[in-house]
Amino acid sequence: MENIPHIPVLYREVVSAFDDITDGIIIDCTMGYGGHSSLILDNNPNIKLIAIDQDQTAIDFSTKRLEKYGERVEIRKGRFSNVIKDILNEYDPRDIKGVLADIGVSSLQLDQKDRGFSYESDNLDMRMDKDAPLSASNVINEYSQNDLEIILRDYGEMRNYKKVASVIMQNRPFHSAKELSQKLNPFMPKGKKIHPATLLMQAIRIEVNDELGELKNLLAALEDAKLPSAKIAIISFHSLEDRIVKQTFAAWAKSCICPPQAMRCECGNNHNLGKIITKKPITAQSDELKDNARSRSAKLRVFQMELE
Repeated sequence: MENIPHIPVLYREVVSAFDDITDGIIIDCTMGYGGHSSLILDNNPNIKLIAIDQDQTAIDFSTKRLEKYGERVEIRKGRFSNVIKDILNEYDPRDIKGVLADIGVSSLQLDQKDRGFSYESDNLDMRMDKDAPLSASNVINEYSQNDLEIILRDYGEMRNYKKVASVIMQNRPFHSAKELSQKLNPFMPKGKKIHPATLLMQAIRIEVNDELGELKNLLAALEDAKLPSAKIAIISFHSLEDRIVKQTFAAWAKSCICPPQAMRCECGNNHNLGKIITKKPITAQSDELKDNARSRSAKLRVFQMELE
């Protein structure tokens, strides 16, 4: 774990999920600063790892971090929902044995105030890819009140989304996340363990980076690829992501796809892609919760493709 600028969440559980993979390729869709990637490479000495990230800072760091593994590592830049399609087209599906995605912003991105992810940031950015056209400033200062209400309601799950959107409209332009959170702090939910502005920042970040769309596109690409024996492991950090993963895995495991009103099965009852490994999401152990506060909201779900 040394020399990694942040602790990857559920690190033991991720290693355990892929522990039985002895060859082939594992894809780390969200490489970040190489925490999960290095642990998988150490634990699975005969696999190749293809790592994806859209953050150039993370790529620069992890390229050096993972160089000791030589040709066992291939790093690609871009949105994982796009890059994984290229990978799945380039390689034999039988060679893909594992896929990991750690959905969400990294601790280091949160700590870098110039990235605008934190409510203490002096700017308003939140782009995981600094070259992306849409920033938090665009969302906050240019979106209509109706559009703001939608993202605050759907992505932030805020009950008073109409009031918050109205306050934003009345007080913009905003120039920093700090200014935004301070102005809206009186209207944020209190009494929780998280900072009052967390849900607000979450909603904006999801919109800026299309995080839910990325996750859905990733899962759709994996479904279309019909990987014969890949293990799919997804770490999510809030209910919106976890719900998508849970529902998708349930659909993948369903053998009969006849409509509910059908009197009897007529579809062949052979449409399942595999089986759910985690009946309930795996969460952090007590020592990790103590050492890494970010892990408290992390949930890991695992699905085993079985199409051979």
